Amino acid sequence: MKTNIKKVNSVSCAVVHSEEIIISDAQTALDFIATVRYETNCDRVSLNKEAISENFFNLSTGLAGEILQKFVNYRMKLAIIGDFSKYTSKPLKDFIYECNLGNSIFFVATEQSALEKLAG
Repeated sequence: MKTNIKKVNSVSCAVVHSEEIIISDAQTALDFIATVRYETNCDRVSLNKEAISENFFNLSTGLAGEILQKFVNYRMKLAIIGDFSKYTSKPLKDFIYECNLGNSIFFVATEQSALEKLAG
């Protein structure tokens, strides 16, 4: 796991990239939140999609809601960076769309988009 801190509009954002799965369930999400907050003192984080279990993107598992609720409860804004076009599920596309309308969880294609959403 590589972590960098980037400032956008005087807001610090942690940019995390991992080749391995970091978040696979609610407990690993909590561990991730605690680690990022402790190591960076940031309450805004971006993470590459590959660092999240594929089960997250199957809404019928309930994993996405369970994990994202942890981020909301602990007041950590999250931007997930990746290509989501391979997912054909209409409910997942609707979920991503609705998240992007809010101000806590974002699904974006690039790091720059993530930083803009997190700092906005």
